[in-house]
Amino acid sequence: MRTIALPGLKMNVTQLIMGSDYFSPDVYDLVRDNLDAFTAIGGNTIDTAYIYSGGRSEQAIGMWLEERGNRASINVWTKGAHPNKEGVRVKKEFIDEELKISLDRLRTDYVDLYALHRDDPNVPVGHILEALNEHVEAGRILCFGASNWSTARLEEANRYAAEHGLRGFDFSSPNLSLAKAKEPYWKDCVSVDEPMMKWHEQSGLPIFSWSSQARGFFTGRFTPEDRSDADLVRVFYNDENWERYRRAEQLGKEKGKSTIQIALAYVLNQSFPTGAIIGARNKAEMESCLDATTIELTREEIEWLDLRAN
Repeated sequence: MRTIALPGLKMNVTQLIMGSDYFSPDVYDLVRDNLDAFTAIGGNTIDTAYIYSGGRSEQAIGMWLEERGNRASINVWTKGAHPNKEGVRVKKEFIDEELKISLDRLRTDYVDLYALHRDDPNVPVGHILEALNEHVEAGRILCFGASNWSTARLEEANRYAAEHGLRGFDFSSPNLSLAKAKEPYWKDCVSVDEPMMKWHEQSGLPIFSWSSQARGFFTGRFTPEDRSDADLVRVFYNDENWERYRRAEQLGKEKGKSTIQIALAYVLNQSFPTGAIIGARNKAEMESCLDATTIELTREEIEWLDLRAN
């Protein structure tokens, strides 16, 4: 499996990143089995967040790390500063508070990757970067990025970092998938559009995509007539995405691969570094994702899949 190098990390990030939004000590047997299956295919990076399962996702991961005794061989990535019922939380005091709790839950004294779960454009980037750099200097964070930030804010932040001798954002985590979102899946979430794609191509800043397989759109379980999943219909159902599905299915048949594997390969074959958070829940799905990492797509194939070429 290909990997992505980031400043400060002890080991590179594998292109497949294990998602954990359903993890909980209540389903620990499932968590253990899936994390064991993920590492068995060569995966080494787990994505979680302060808010996932009300904090139980981090707890379950901490249990597994302790049970397996493999903390040194795993990149732990958590996120913080997600809004709550009291409002936005992209401020130093909330970042500090949540990171401490996350570390306790994860049973570790540092995270390899950290990301702000949302942005608050009203907070100056300098305030945010200085807070994050403080944690880097203390060894609590090895590198950091931003989830659901605009490219304008990413650029502003990294320009500020360069001008003030600070570490900047090393990666971004929006939604990048072959199916294009018509509207945010969750409030204030960011999906990659053409201008954002061009910015990443020019800047080379890595993307670690959430919902990289479009919430199951390419599994074959859905059709234009099946409107049983309201969120999938709301976000991904349109003629353009069904044409992307048809093209992925056609290319998959030509290459001897499944439609969803082609959709995952689309994310992993961009001209800049990309990783994909996956939601595989059994050994067969893990191996399918691993097989997708071996698919090489040409620029022409990517543009054809994405309806940028006939």
